[in-house]
Amino acid sequence: MPATDVQVGAWEDDRQVTDSTMVTSGQAEAGRWAGDVEIDDPYGIDDELRFEDGFDPDAEIEPDPEYAATLAPDPATQRRERVGPTGRPMPRFPAPRPAMEHGPAKIIAMCNQKGGVGKTTSTINLGAALAEYGRKVLLVDFDPQGALSVGLGVNPMELDRTVYNLLMERGVTIEDILLKTITPGMDLLPSNIDLSAAEVQLVTEVARESALSRALKPALSDYDFVIIDCQPSLGLLTVNALTAAHSVIVPLECEFFALRGVALLTETIEKVRERLNPDLDLDGILATMYDARTVHSREVLARVVQAFGEQVFHTVIGRTVRFPETTVAGEPITSYASSSVGAAAYRQLAREVLARCPVA
Repeated sequence: MPATDVQVGAWEDDRQVTDSTMVTSGQAEAGRWAGDVEIDDPYGIDDELRFEDGFDPDAEIEPDPEYAATLAPDPATQRRERVGPTGRPMPRFPAPRPAMEHGPAKIIAMCNQKGGVGKTTSTINLGAALAEYGRKVLLVDFDPQGALSVGLGVNPMELDRTVYNLLMERGVTIEDILLKTITPGMDLLPSNIDLSAAEVQLVTEVARESALSRALKPALSDYDFVIIDCQPSLGLLTVNALTAAHSVIVPLECEFFALRGVALLTETIEKVRERLNPDLDLDGILATMYDARTVHSREVLARVVQAFGEQVFHTVIGRTVRFPETTVAGEPITSYASSSVGAAAYRQLAREVLARCPVA
């Protein structure tokens, strides 16, 4: 077999260097070789994209058609059966008409005791999508870490008054701490580390579980939705949010450890319903950070659907680099990257939420 002089790319200390190596034509056809190591490059990415050409190895890469076919049913099946990521037929959620009148608000608690599952991201972007559809939305940052405030471009450490003052100080009203956001029709009640003291101070209060409900009551007639971003625990602050809420949305990362905590959370919801808030309902479980390329994500989502059935939202939020970028920008994905897949997903979620509560 004739030998061919091939210029082969190799990696040394994070630098790409070229090396002239003698390989056979059969080896060149079978795969690219650098010394005795075969480079695994099934999609031919290295052939077209290199660091000197501005290639970012962490950027999203469009998979080839054969690989893309494993992510979802083929296009013909999708058009015929409209099968969604949950494996169920995907209903059509029409765009709602703008609301002519506002209030009384439906209060939704975005709750999961596990951190990092997308509660804050879902609160911001669901609220922004609902506002796009003509609803007035109030977001409540009920986490002492203040992530919701930061995600909307607010520096929590510069705030004079927050939700803590609304809960613990007489005479402080919602108007005293209310902030407008970049999204028309969406307002914010901010928070910072001061709120952590409220959990201790509320212990001695009468009807301590209803403190947030009493604080929000004067504003309900001005909004269509109030969305509470809960802290990642099942402490007194979270119980306050569940007592004030009409329903709960549970963001669930498609990962095994997140799945394990859902049973404990549903048990807490049942206890709050029995003892404090008989009107509390589970709006649905929202699958987040879904990556259809991994068997694990697909298996976790299938198990959630098997366990909770129609309580699982048809809308599934996939992974995308746009979500971390929006946090830095301090605005929702619906305005930062309006045409992105993530923005489309949250708009669909907003339509699905409206379809489940058509009175809003």
